[in-house]
Amino acid sequence: MAKRAAHTLKRRFETIDLAITCWLGEHGLKILQVSLAIVFIWFGLLKTFWMSPANDLVIRTVYWVDPSWFVPFLGWWEVVIGLCLLYRPLIRIALFLMAVQMVGTFLPLILLTQITWGSMPFTLTLEGQYIIKNIVLIGAAMVIGSHVRDKKCPIF
Repeated sequence: MAKRAAHTLKRRFETIDLAITCWLGEHGLKILQVSLAIVFIWFGLLKTFWMSPANDLVIRTVYWVDPSWFVPFLGWWEVVIGLCLLYRPLIRIALFLMAVQMVGTFLPLILLTQITWGSMPFTLTLEGQYIIKNIVLIGAAMVIGSHVRDKKCPIF
């Protein structure tokens, strides 16, 4: 009796697990794409309206460029990345623009070590953590980019 109950419980678990993983497989990529787009649009708009807490970090990092035009330019660049992520034919453009932008996001780790690092080499400040989290955004972009040629499972 106990064996049959365990077997029934296992089958129920398998059924639920299959339903969840199928749902994730069907919707996960779209959710990843939209969530990445939201992050870029939101963070970009904050920069364009001078409301981003990252503006000071940008200004200190790219000190040789006039921030009055560069910060809003960077913000609109990010908005364009986000918008391109939402429209399948423009995803490659989004990924290219993002790759260029991401190089700049890691500059403070080199140029502003006193702001981004606590005690070297492993402790990050809040600013450093803000920058390192971009590794996750890069990973998300790579997953999205790996599906741009899919015909069977289109993104939007």
